[in-house]
Amino acid sequence: MTNRKRAAMAVLLTAGFTLAVDFSILNVALPAIGHDVGLSVGGLQWVTTAFALCAAGFTLLFGRVADLAGRRRMFLIGMAALGVSSLAGGLAQSAEVLLSARVVQGLATAAVTPAALALLTTLFPAGPARDRALGLNGALMAAGFTTGAVLGGVLTGLLSWRYAFFLNVAVAAVALLVAPVLLDSDVRHQERRRIDVPGAIAVTGGLLALVYGWVLVGVLLLGIFWLIEKRVAEPLVPVRVLRSRGVGWGNLAGLLAFATETSLVFVLTLYLQDVLGYSPLRAGLSFAVLGVGTVMGGIVAPRIIAHAGARGALIGGLVVQAAATLPLVLLGPERQWLLALTFVGGAANLVAIVAFMVTVTNALPAADQGLATGLATMSQQIGITVGTPVMSAVLAHGDTASAITVNALVALAAGVLVNALVPPAKSAVAV
Repeated sequence: MTNRKRAAMAVLLTAGFTLAVDFSILNVALPAIGHDVGLSVGGLQWVTTAFALCAAGFTLLFGRVADLAGRRRMFLIGMAALGVSSLAGGLAQSAEVLLSARVVQGLATAAVTPAALALLTTLFPAGPARDRALGLNGALMAAGFTTGAVLGGVLTGLLSWRYAFFLNVAVAAVALLVAPVLLDSDVRHQERRRIDVPGAIAVTGGLLALVYGWVLVGVLLLGIFWLIEKRVAEPLVPVRVLRSRGVGWGNLAGLLAFATETSLVFVLTLYLQDVLGYSPLRAGLSFAVLGVGTVMGGIVAPRIIAHAGARGALIGGLVVQAAATLPLVLLGPERQWLLALTFVGGAANLVAIVAFMVTVTNALPAADQGLATGLATMSQQIGITVGTPVMSAVLAHGDTASAITVNALVALAAGVLVNALVPPAKSAVAV
């Protein structure tokens, strides 16, 4: 790996880490934000919802646009939009300006995330180097979600919530200065292709509906999207990609991996306090072990993939995650066993996530890496968004033990699904 490639990888990983931080950095600051810009308690949810809707709903479209218009170009446009919108959010004096800034931040995230991932995967050929890069990306993404919650509290307490926005401005400025030098242009000189506008409207609307909770509307629009893609001359997502078992079932497994682990945090928050009697502070500190586990999982995942293959690592990660989750229903106040199991479960989950990324990106050629990473990012966003509402519905009809059991069984079912439906790679690559 040359020094230039290392520097390019550092820029792309830093951008991904920053975007992961953005998902959680404002959560602790919401009351202060509402007070300063005049948002009611009911309106505070839109500070996070406006961002999440756009980040999830437009990622597939922007990932495909990156393939056609250039990934470096899309990365730079997205980082510029992130910097400008973050500056506007940090200076906002009204709710309208703040929420508008969050919408643009979400769109910027939808543009940057698949473009950065596609640039990362095309920086290295399929094999150990790419697996290590994706492992580091997974570790930093996991660390970013945890760091965002902590950093948001520190900045709000010591300075102001506005610095959570200004942090993005600094990162975007550095990225815009160094990325044009470190990242090669990938614009292909070919006949200009048109964007599948009806397909883009259908899939974006379907994803927005799913993320917002309008499941039937979302399923209907995605069905319409499938019909459109079968008929148009230049589809947004070629049917051959949608029919690929590695892409389709691999993304479903990734979606379930994200959904189970993020919703488990929600369930454990209630389980630790309502069943085991933990204080809110003690429960919160317990999740630090889960965060460390996820980072370690991202670090060791490439070696596991090298020996077991991406498919084997994906199956093993999901099965171990399920095995570490299920015993949580039987635990008493023995804190050391709880911490050990959450650590193992978090590490296994990140092994599965990195393996899922390797599986779905290796399944498509270099020319379609924006599409591959757009689909993977879409699966991530939907999984993070729908997992907690589903577990909430289980809790409404049962208890925390029931929800934990369902969570473990879903992870196990995902592993079985991969074993049955995801084809093995042609060969495993040794370290």
